[in-house]
Amino acid sequence: MRMLLVLFIVVTCFIQNTYCQKKPAYIPRIEPCDCAVKVDSNYSHQCAYLVVPENRKKANGKFVKLPFIIVKSNNPNKRKDPLLFTAGGPGGSSLGWITGARNRGVINDRDCIAFEQRGTHFAIPNLSSDELSDAIRESYRKNLSKDSMVIVGVKRYKQALEKKGIDIAGYNTDETVADIHDLLQVLQIDSVNLFGGSYSGGLMLAVLQKDPSRIRSLVLDSPLPTFIPIDEDEPANFNEALAILFDHCDKDSTNTALYGNLKEKFDHYFSSIENKAFYYPYTDSGRVLNIEYTRSDLLNIVVNAFYDQAHIKDIPYLITQMIQGNHQPYIKEVIENIFNGGNGPSGMRISVYCADQTAYHEESILRQVYGPYPYMKGYHINDVYREMCDCWKSPPIQAQTKKPFYSTKPVLLADGEMDPACRPLYIDMIHHYMPNSHRLLYRNRSHMVLGGVIGNTIIRNFLNDPFKKIESGNKDIISY
Repeated sequence: MRMLLVLFIVVTCFIQNTYCQKKPAYIPRIEPCDCAVKVDSNYSHQCAYLVVPENRKKANGKFVKLPFIIVKSNNPNKRKDPLLFTAGGPGGSSLGWITGARNRGVINDRDCIAFEQRGTHFAIPNLSSDELSDAIRESYRKNLSKDSMVIVGVKRYKQALEKKGIDIAGYNTDETVADIHDLLQVLQIDSVNLFGGSYSGGLMLAVLQKDPSRIRSLVLDSPLPTFIPIDEDEPANFNEALAILFDHCDKDSTNTALYGNLKEKFDHYFSSIENKAFYYPYTDSGRVLNIEYTRSDLLNIVVNAFYDQAHIKDIPYLITQMIQGNHQPYIKEVIENIFNGGNGPSGMRISVYCADQTAYHEESILRQVYGPYPYMKGYHINDVYREMCDCWKSPPIQAQTKKPFYSTKPVLLADGEMDPACRPLYIDMIHHYMPNSHRLLYRNRSHMVLGGVIGNTIIRNFLNDPFKKIESGNKDIISY
């Protein structure tokens, strides 16, 4: 009799696939909500939350609400594979991207989805708090050690999030990858195109790595692959961008008195001010404060200038002014931003960088950069670094996520020749593992290049025929 019962159970399991199947730890669900950003009324759209666990490793943990917006194409013959976008950073908000749907030719062919990552601006909860920003402001107001006050701020920041019941261990790339797969599952999307830039370029690669079955193609703008140790690379990446800029100066400038040998002048000046302090008079609440700034602040100005695409051509002049000691027009804006705005990285940015990057990088390799680039000594080109992560204590992501992998999926890859963070080398490395990828190199551009009419046209053409070679028709965009 017992044997018959066992046989009955086995047969039932085989036929119905329910009796013995282990139930999932959770079931992702959709919860309608108001749109967090304005959506073009000419298009039908859906605004909702994806509701998933905060930390999938905990059996009975809390849930988070991650907003997304679907804008639906008006084309009755639209393609069935939507384009899903999420922002870089890490820590950037994604929903604002959807407000420009009308200007993106993609919407004429397929639906567009903007997905807000966990911990970012419109997510519930988000990892925003003022403790670190306040500590940085205090360091400038009182001329205290900036590095020391950052650590004070990070500790306060973490405590504030924990008091809200936030589990920092749940905010990393692995969890976001699972979020995106849950979103596709609950929306019953069997074929999707992924669009990401910078950090989210690597994030989209990780989505493909985990489960390629739903992924039709990828569009990656200035991507940071998950297998790249950016903490170790970024100082050298910045110097490579500088070298290209200086090379353009040598070839194109007619004012050799001002711009001749600019690389040598730059290296000499920034090496010579290693331990020097400068001061700027700033009026705060009626009091004149003598604000101290250093080489690190000046280097930040140069680095950040590369991200302003329209003014890259002005960087050589900026450098000549700094070398001549004319800091004030530039440092004034820095100080005003510190006293009037938010400072420092968001909690989500800290969590992701600590879990993804710092947990895996080698500090000894990072220190080697001071040999070829001595003026970088003591300068944190990234606003998240080892000492901060030692306080934050994010557990590392899975080692598998950090490994490269091969794929035949079609990929559109683009970057600027003067990208100071994610060098064109990275799109070449992705191409090595993904032979059906198309590469575009933008001359005289830096980070995040697939915008405007040209970029939107390129993306649309790629999505409609992803295996066809891309021809931009623009002499400053090299297709290879």
